[in-house]
Amino acid sequence: MRAMIMDALAEPLEVRDVAAPSAPAGGVVVEVFATGLCKSDWHAWVGHDDVALPHVPGHELAGVIVEVGAGVRRWQVGDRVTVPFVMGCGACEWCLSGDAQVCPDQQQPGFTQWGSFAERVVLRAADTNVVRIPDGVSFEAAAALGCRFATAYRALTGRAHVQAGEWITVAGAGGVGLSAVMIGAALGARVIAVDRTPAALEAARRLGAEHTLIADGADIPAAVHEITGGGSHVSVDAVGSAQTARDAVLSLRRRGRHVQIGLLPTADGMSAMPMARVIAWELDLLGSHGMAAADYPEMLSLIESGALRPQELIERVVGLGEAAHLLPTMDTASPAGMTMIDPRRA
Repeated sequence: MRAMIMDALAEPLEVRDVAAPSAPAGGVVVEVFATGLCKSDWHAWVGHDDVALPHVPGHELAGVIVEVGAGVRRWQVGDRVTVPFVMGCGACEWCLSGDAQVCPDQQQPGFTQWGSFAERVVLRAADTNVVRIPDGVSFEAAAALGCRFATAYRALTGRAHVQAGEWITVAGAGGVGLSAVMIGAALGARVIAVDRTPAALEAARRLGAEHTLIADGADIPAAVHEITGGGSHVSVDAVGSAQTARDAVLSLRRRGRHVQIGLLPTADGMSAMPMARVIAWELDLLGSHGMAAADYPEMLSLIESGALRPQELIERVVGLGEAAHLLPTMDTASPAGMTMIDPRRA
C-alpha cells in the first residue's frame, strides 16, 4: 500500500509503498477513504510525542472494512466505519464504563501505532472502538469527527455542560475551534471566537459566532468582559499555547468553566495557568481528550438531522503527496477550516 512515511523527527516525509497490514485478533483493517490533517500530527512529527520510527502519522479517519480479525462480533467486510482517535483496550474498568478515551492501555493511530496517512490502517479492539457511519454521512464528514469535532462536542456537552444562553469564548478558529463554534451555536450558546487571522474569524462568523476578536496583541480578556458584561460562562483553548490558555481562563466570569483542548507541550511537562484567578473566582479547569465510541450515537444523530454540519468545516481535500508537504507547516499555517486527505488520490 502507499503510505506517508516519517523516517526521522522533523525531517521531510516521503510517500512510498510499504507492506499492507493484516487484521489482528479482535481488530479490523480499514481501507481509508478520508483522513484529516491535524496539528496533533505535527506534534508527533516534531517529536512532542514518543513514536517509533519509521512511522505513519494520521489519526482522524473513515473508510470501509476490508478484513476482519478473529473474535470480532459486530463488524464485517464492507461496513462503512470511523473510529475515535483514542482506541480503548475494551477490557479495563474505564472501557467497560464507557470512558475508553482515558483507557490506560489505549492505542492511538498515528501515535502508538501506524496511522491513517495510508491506503489501509489497523483498528484494534474493534467491538469497543469502531463506529458505524450512517448512510447520510459522508466519509469526509465522518473523518472530521475522529479528533477535533468529537473532542469539541464532548468538551462542550460532556465536560462544560454548556446551556442555551451562556457565553462561550473559543480561543483559536482552526479545525477544533471552528467545531466548538458550530457546536456551541447549535446548543443555543452565544459564541465569541478569537483568532489571529481574519479568514478564520470570517469562517467562525459563518458558523455561528456572535462576536469575533482578532488576536493582535489586544487585551482579549478585557474585550470579552466588556462584550459579555462580566465574562464568559465557558472558555475553550483550542490552540494550546501559554497565551491562549491564559487569555481563555481570564475571559471567564466568576464560577466559570474552562476546557483545555489544545496541547500545551513544555520541556518539563508542566503548563502555567493563572491559578490565583482560578482560586479566587472558583473557576473549573477541565481537560477534554476525545470522545469514546459509546458516546457517538447522539452526535451522529444531530449530524444526520442537519443540526450539526462537520462537512462545512472542510476547506480542501488533497492527496498524500501534497499532505506530506503541508504537515511540517501545521505550526505556522492558518487554515480557515480542515484539510482532508484522500489516500486513494494519485
